[in-house]
Amino acid sequence: MRVPASRLPSAPGFWRSPLRGPRFTSLLGLVLLVGLTVLFATGLLSYAAYNPGLDPVNDKTPDRGILGCYLFAWPTDPHWLYRLTQGVHVTLGLTLVPVLLAKLWSVVPRLFTLPPARSLAHALERVSLLLLVGGALFTFGTGVLNIQLDYVFPGSFYPLHFYGAWVFFAAFVAHAVLKVPVALRNLRALREERDDDLISPRPDPPTVSRRGALWVVGGGSLLMFATNAGRSFDGPLRETAVLSPHGGPEPGHGPGGFQINKTARYAGIDPAETSEDAWRLVLTGRTGTVRLGRGRLLGMEQHSAALPIACVEGWSTSDQWWRGVRLRDLAALVGFEDDPPDVFVESLQRRGAFRSGALRANQVADPRSLLALSVNGEALSADHGHPARIIVPAAPGVLNTKWVARMTFGDR
Repeated sequence: MRVPASRLPSAPGFWRSPLRGPRFTSLLGLVLLVGLTVLFATGLLSYAAYNPGLDPVNDKTPDRGILGCYLFAWPTDPHWLYRLTQGVHVTLGLTLVPVLLAKLWSVVPRLFTLPPARSLAHALERVSLLLLVGGALFTFGTGVLNIQLDYVFPGSFYPLHFYGAWVFFAAFVAHAVLKVPVALRNLRALREERDDDLISPRPDPPTVSRRGALWVVGGGSLLMFATNAGRSFDGPLRETAVLSPHGGPEPGHGPGGFQINKTARYAGIDPAETSEDAWRLVLTGRTGTVRLGRGRLLGMEQHSAALPIACVEGWSTSDQWWRGVRLRDLAALVGFEDDPPDVFVESLQRRGAFRSGALRANQVADPRSLLALSVNGEALSADHGHPARIIVPAAPGVLNTKWVARMTFGDR
């Protein structure tokens, strides 16, 4: 049966909400212009923090090409840098979800406009709009799934999110160039043009004003912020992160009662391998190989550092008091007394990503970078990396390798 043209989504009277209009859409668009720019910038910083050019194990997007032209050696100061940038990235992304959905709802009629292209400029706008909508749904979708307990999206999160974000942001920039002047003009106008394609010629009776609709969107964003931001703080605030399973309530009490990403059981750690008698740290470098037991490490000069753990999912801990042997002192044992090089760290971990990782020379040389043996005055628990783990200022949590088995300084 043939559907009348007046009942198709392309018909001017099909979309009848009285809320849609150029000023409503323009205001949401300008909020997204600022928010998405910050979101993209902090996402690029997160990728740089992994030091993907250092070693293949750090790089989950090896075919990035020119998209990695901005990469730089990630610094160790300030020590809370990654905690800040990734916390902003994830929390802002979740906070913008209601704004993004409202924006997409407000421009739905334009997705069905006929003819598909009235001019070259109109065709470019339509293409950018389709890429923008698809890229936004894909990028936000993979990001939201990654902060849940189980990532269920087919394929690896890192390349999907990275390349999806570039496609999305390219379309976003193209769309912004075309639409920001129009949006500013719409907001300055005293009244809306009645012939705008977003305004229904036969609107339904209003049930809420546009100002009320904006309050609903703002309230939704505030709710998303309030139910996620707490995972970057300790104590009662962390319990408010009800929509973020990672980084939720504290997993315990006492010196080791702070957040972890994966347990020893999940990682496949065999307790027999980490006993005092069995475990040995293998150091390899310029002068050969050295094997050290935990007792020997405890007999070396011990140093302390107050550093947080910050994860790509956006959660973090406050500064914990770590104590152990400086990485640069371990480098000196294998021939690098004055010039500690990059180091490749391998774990006993059998399951999960980042069973190994590489750190840059500037990270090894920092006096706060430790092979930690204790935290907050007590020996490391199994879940926090016993018998020894890496802790480095400003590094993503996955590069603070737990259950360390081998460290190779210099060229591998």
